[in-house]
Amino acid sequence: MDARQLVRQLLANPSVQDKVLIERTYAPNGDTVTIAGAPVRLGDDCAAIPDGHGGYTLFAAEGLVEAFVANEPWFAGYSAVMVNISDICAMGGLPVALTNVIWSRDQPDSAALWDGMLAACAAYDVPMVGGHTCYNSAARHLAVSIIGKAERLLSSFDARPGDQLLMAIDMNGEYFKQYPFWNASTHQNPTDLRRKMHLFYTIANAGLSGAAKDISMGGIVGTLHMLARTSRVGAVLDIDAVPAPPGVPLEKWLTSFPSYGYLLTSPPTHSQQIINLFTENGIQATVIGEITASETIQLRYQGQTVPFVLDAMPEPV
Repeated sequence: MDARQLVRQLLANPSVQDKVLIERTYAPNGDTVTIAGAPVRLGDDCAAIPDGHGGYTLFAAEGLVEAFVANEPWFAGYSAVMVNISDICAMGGLPVALTNVIWSRDQPDSAALWDGMLAACAAYDVPMVGGHTCYNSAARHLAVSIIGKAERLLSSFDARPGDQLLMAIDMNGEYFKQYPFWNASTHQNPTDLRRKMHLFYTIANAGLSGAAKDISMGGIVGTLHMLARTSRVGAVLDIDAVPAPPGVPLEKWLTSFPSYGYLLTSPPTHSQQIINLFTENGIQATVIGEITASETIQLRYQGQTVPFVLDAMPEPV
């Protein structure tokens, strides 16, 4: 498979397409709102609302795919908490508390969702403080929201040309059944989970990085596209430098959703310090590319560099 074939495969993935076409998500609300006279930019992992004391209140929410909630309710509940915590971490913050909205037929029908959510709350030491329950629903649905706090932000609006692109991922995991979810959470010691949760807070407050984003649905390539969009930059992603578990097909790995996986940008002078911090805490981290001024994503693979753009790939002959 050459670079163009790889790009075609990636862009055929619906989750990747959702991220490449993320602009449509912001059409109703725009890119900025104003709260108490302060602009709040939309498009980050969390809304970062100035708290009036030099820091920020972080606010985010996640909804779970209906089929996933129906078929894997315990892990859906666990994941709903876990991914919200990842959003807070990606902003350089610390989580404070969560709420939920549950739709189900009755109380027993929601029991596994609750068990999964509370297991994650206990593992990460973040409380569930309320929410809303809708019984007599024809199907299960789940959404979870979170608030957090930050002193200094890591924002996906602040990648700069000349920065290096880093990836940090917990490789101590495995795929969850047939899903594209790399689970490095449910089997880990809670003490380790909480320590790793604090690393981005350390990075932000030390001024080592300006921009970060957690790797979400759409995987590495989809997440990079969203990061580039908000910062109005481009990037070169070196596929050969991306850390990956042995034996996993490349296209699957590049579009997977890891329980602990992030993209960061950093001036070259700080990259090694970031890598060392992650390595000391059992996280694999490395430089996988660079940020450019072109506002175009380029994929570098086996000596070829090709654009990662939906309309740039001609149909195969």
